[in-house]
Amino acid sequence: MKIERLLGLIPVSGGRRLLEIGCGSGGISHYFATHPDLDLEVDAVDVTDSRGVKDGYRFHQVMGTALPFADDTFDVVLSNHVIEHVGERAEQLHHLQEIHRVLRDDGSCYLAVPNRWMLVEPHYRLAFLSWLPVSMRSAYLRLFRKGEFYDCVPLAMAELETMLEASGFDYRNVCVEALGETLSIERPVGAGRLLRYVPRAVWERLRPAIPTLIYVLRKKRPSLAVPHR
Repeated sequence: MKIERLLGLIPVSGGRRLLEIGCGSGGISHYFATHPDLDLEVDAVDVTDSRGVKDGYRFHQVMGTALPFADDTFDVVLSNHVIEHVGERAEQLHHLQEIHRVLRDDGSCYLAVPNRWMLVEPHYRLAFLSWLPVSMRSAYLRLFRKGEFYDCVPLAMAELETMLEASGFDYRNVCVEALGETLSIERPVGAGRLLRYVPRAVWERLRPAIPTLIYVLRKKRPSLAVPHR
């Protein structure tokens, strides 16, 4: 799976704990909980229980962005297309702060966020929806009879990275690497096959506009004070 490759997860002795925030149908939590090699103890949280796959992991229903776990509990945290649904900037920042709190010092987090500057918004399949000012987005939905209220807050790369800094993370943008993994795993056919031949340098230039922003996060290590001579 793309996520384990991007996080560089390999078997280790002693096992590890993994948390998925916003587990949805439960497929990802189940995948990692039943992984034949990784030896992961998995917890999953969501504000609603819409799981179709329930085996192998513990589920916790939550309210809001607070996580019901102690500090420094998890070796791996997954937040896969969740932050855009938690609320406005204050709630999004709290979501990141809670990940930082429950993540162990040597742990890692996979964070995937739809890019505000994507051409077609993935939840409602409308072009340029997230480009509009917030005050116009719901009206645009109603115009095309796609819904009454736009309840997502996608992020541009710069504003997301500002929040990651404020939350105490070191981060690595792996959008291009993730795209390569996706093309390798899914092996598209037809015109989609041409994407595999686009030079990496081109994808690097397009990084701020790639539809999904994907990051690997780690806690910032405290800097060592240099003693005065």
